[in-house]
Amino acid sequence: MTERTPIEDMLAESTNMLRAENLVVEALRDMVKDEVKKYIRKRIDENPELRNEMKAAVEELMEAKIKEGYALVKLAKAGVKLGLELVPAKMREEFSKDLVSVIQKEVGGFMERTL
Repeated sequence: MTERTPIEDMLAESTNMLRAENLVVEALRDMVKDEVKKYIRKRIDENPELRNEMKAAVEELMEAKIKEGYALVKLAKAGVKLGLELVPAKMREEFSKDLVSVIQKEVGGFMERTL
């Protein structure tokens, strides 16, 4: 086993101190975030009109995200169809079966994870 030089010891010690400082900085940053969140929550709770407006905006955002996801699924479907068109006719049936099998496994796995 090799011994470390005094300079290597100092560098290692400095690195350890920096890690501790990073933890403190992160903890303080989290505490500030929590206080800001409390302040924002209080202001929202005090103003029912603003709360309802924000709730409606969040619902619209979620709906837009769902529509975006659905559009991506439709785009993927069209991409698969295009891919099948590019496969030679004599290979298309076997390729289609393999592709369907892979998709079923992936969708099944996804459904198991989300339910």
